[in-house]
Amino acid sequence: QFQLVESGGGLVQPGGSLRLSCAASGFTLDYYAIGWFRQAPGKEREGVSCISSSGHSINHADSVKGRFTISRDNAKNTVYLEMNSLKVEDTAVYYCAAVRSGPFESCTVKPERYLGFWGQGTLVTVSS
Repeated sequence: QFQLVESGGGLVQPGGSLRLSCAASGFTLDYYAIGWFRQAPGKEREGVSCISSSGHSINHADSVKGRFTISRDNAKNTVYLEMNSLKVEDTAVYYCAAVRSGPFESCTVKPERYLGFWGQGTLVTVSS
């Protein structure tokens, strides 16, 4: 069974940090670009960060540039999202998604491009 499972969400104070994980099972992430997305209550899903299958291409939404870092460990079949200097407005359910991608293709944070697999999400709450 092909699955993506997010973990690492939780409650954190403004200015704090969290690291989210996106683990794949049933398939290898080596041939997939991975995107992180989030959806806050009453808002549309938005792209946060992405990393290409080879890791050579990384993109971030303007709202998280300089604060979030995305990385991948293909040996562990896992992609990470390191979130620092968290703000109240970062509160959302965070999802990872995979799309089959060649090694030289750049990644995108547009949700509509991810027609492959989506995880079930992990909740991040930033509050004092």
